[in-house]
Amino acid sequence: MVKQTGHKPIAQNRKARHDYHIDDVVEAGLVLTGTEVKSLRLGRASLVDAFASVRGNELWLQNMHIPEYTHGTWTNHEPRRTRKLLLHRDEMQKLIKAIEQQGVTLVPLSLYFKDGYVKVELATARGKKDYDKRHALAERQASREAQRALSDRGRPRR
Repeated sequence: MVKQTGHKPIAQNRKARHDYHIDDVVEAGLVLTGTEVKSLRLGRASLVDAFASVRGNELWLQNMHIPEYTHGTWTNHEPRRTRKLLLHRDEMQKLIKAIEQQGVTLVPLSLYFKDGYVKVELATARGKKDYDKRHALAERQASREAQRALSDRGRPRR
C-alpha cells in the first residue's frame, strides 16, 4: 500500500473566525474509529458547533459531527461522540493553562488529512462582541471596494 503524502482539507469552520478573536493555533491528532475515517475520506464532516474541553489532563473534542458511514454495519459510530485529541504533553499543558483564563475557549478551525493522518487545527480564542463583528464586516467591505477601484483604474471607460 502506498503511503499518502500532502495536505487534503476535509472541513473548515468559517464561523469561528467571524465569532472569535483567534490568539494561538495548534495542530492536533484525533483518536478515530474505522468508519469515522472512511466517512471523512468521503469529505463529510462539520465543525460548526465543535469545541474542545479538558477532562483530567486530557483534551477532548466535542460536538464535531461526522455522519455515519453509508456502507457501515453494526460497527458504525455515533455521529457526535466525544473524540480524544492527541498532543504533546507540553502543548497540552499550555492549552489547558490558556483555557483556565476567563473568556478563553478552544475552537477547531479546520479538519484535514496530513500524510494519511486526520489532523485538526485548534485555536485559543476569545469571543467577539457584536460591535466587533460589525466593525470587521465594514472593514472587509471597505478593503474590497478599494481593491475593486484599483482594478478598475486601468480599464477603459465605455
